[in-house]
Amino acid sequence: MPDKPSKNEEEYFARRDAELLRQQRDAAHRAAVDAERRSHHMKCPKCGYDLITGEWHGVQVDQCTHCHGIWFDAGEVETALAHPEPTMLARVFRTVLRGVSGAKASDP
Repeated sequence: MPDKPSKNEEEYFARRDAELLRQQRDAAHRAAVDAERRSHHMKCPKCGYDLITGEWHGVQVDQCTHCHGIWFDAGEVETALAHPEPTMLARVFRTVLRGVSGAKASDP
């Protein structure tokens, strides 16, 4: 005579299966998010080609290998603008920053 599983056993296995399924879904979601991030990491926002990193006045700047666009990470523009030697590029950045943020960036 086969033993019939009790209600507690069925409930235990149902909970365990649900938890394993949830863990598998979470792992698949994390892997998909990570793959999406890797596919965009160090890619040009304009044309999608690879970015290379260089240094300009002590600031790490990303430049596209295709369209030659220059991209700054958060805070890098402000660091470049704080450089003591004013240049034409610094004046252009101040003007752009003033327009984007609405802040009053001083132009020497």
